[in-house]
Amino acid sequence: MRRAMTTLFATAVTAVLLVGCAGSGGLDGDLTDDWAALPPATAFTPAAGVCQAADFVEVVTLAAYQPMDCAGPHRVETVHVGAFPAERAAAPANGSVELRGAFAECDTRASAYVGDDWRAGRLRLSVALPSGPGWAAGSRWYRCDLTELTTVEAAATVVVRSGSLRDALKGASALRLGCQQTRTGAGRGVQTLVPVECGARHDAEFVGVWRAPDRPYPTRDADWAPLYTGCRSVLGRYVGVPDDSDLRFRSGVVVRPPGAGRWRVGDRGVRCYLWLSDRTVTASLKGAGPAGLPVRTK
Repeated sequence: MRRAMTTLFATAVTAVLLVGCAGSGGLDGDLTDDWAALPPATAFTPAAGVCQAADFVEVVTLAAYQPMDCAGPHRVETVHVGAFPAERAAAPANGSVELRGAFAECDTRASAYVGDDWRAGRLRLSVALPSGPGWAAGSRWYRCDLTELTTVEAAATVVVRSGSLRDALKGASALRLGCQQTRTGAGRGVQTLVPVECGARHDAEFVGVWRAPDRPYPTRDADWAPLYTGCRSVLGRYVGVPDDSDLRFRSGVVVRPPGAGRWRVGDRGVRCYLWLSDRTVTASLKGAGPAGLPVRTK
């Protein structure tokens, strides 16, 4: 009896296994050949109009990319993402025509984003590129990043801000450069500029930006002469006085070009300031005309 029951059980199991192996619902029993093919891998591209809590980096990896809403505390805001030609084999080198072209595009886009030349505010524009592995995988983008600074002088530090920079310079803004008080160094020249309210006594004022031509960074006294000439013209338009030989006797001028490293990348915007070395005023000189900026006799 036990042998008969064992035989019957074995027969039943065999039948179940045979049913399991039979065709069902069009399945052929192959567990791999009926899956849809996965889409091909695509190169990573960052988004514009988002912010980063971390400080700016020149080379961006996917692992370090952590976009966030600009309403929260952040250090960097991406205002535009452009692209190099897809067929370009290697990343552009520092100082290359391609990288200077990328900076020029970022320059234009950033100014449109904030509503005025970004240099009119306590802002810094930088260009970020894909990492080496990212470039090898096909990434060809460049990222245009703006950062708020405590000052545009040499001692600048990054501000952790909340809120987007979009349209931040369209009107009156705490970011805007305005009236300044100079601090002189060991010599008679201006060492630093300290922002003050225009109603307070001051001897300097931001008047605008002069864009230098594409030439080597100034290293000799003669190289600096065009920067002073260019800023005097900006000064004349700002105050409303003739850009003639008398202009140098109306006001001094302070020039603040980008550093040599930024110059190589393509930044040619020179911040210009009028400087009253012989007196102070308690109002802005914008549009003041010859009466506000008379020719000095001494």
